[in-house]
Formats: sequence, structure tokens, C-alpha cells
Amino acid sequence: MVRKGDPDRIAEPDMEIGARAHARELRFHSKPQTHVELHGEVTERGRRRQDVETGSGSERENLPEEVEPGVTYRDVDVRWRATARLRDASDERERR
Repeated sequence: MVRKGDPDRIAEPDMEIGARAHARELRFHSKPQTHVELHGEVTERGRRRQDVETGSGSERENLPEEVEPGVTYRDVDVRWRATARLRDASDERERR
């Protein structure tokens, strides 16, 4: 199993999104270019801005991290997960 990224580094996330895909056969015509970017902040009227801590990652079975064009991969399973947690002033004080 290939594991990339670490969404589990965020304890008790406020938000979590996941997806799973399975294929009996999968072939790429060209090398895919992927990019995941998670960011954000939350503001409430009259209150301090809250930053968002994020993480994402995937687990793959029978599919390498870098796929090769023209190769047929069989019995492929991919799981992807993204997590986020709001950080407020009390979180910053706890880290010190």
C-alpha cells in the first residue's frame, strides 16, 4: 500500500471529506498532474479571525505513487481524505 500525505496529523478535525474509488483495470494515456491545495479562514462579526489547519492524503493499493502511461494496473483501490480544524486564540496559547 502506498500512503501519501497525512490527514491524521490533525486531531479532532472540524471538517472531513473523503472519497474512495475502485477499478478492476486502470490505464493512463499520459502522466497525470495533480495538485491539492487547502486553505481558509473564518471570521465572525466583531470576533477574532480563526485560521484553518488542514491536511490531506491518499492510500493506494496496486497503484504506485507515480503511474506510467500505457501500463494497465489491476484491482486498484484509492482512498483520499482531507481534514481541517479551526484554530483560535486558545489553541495558540496551548501551543506555547
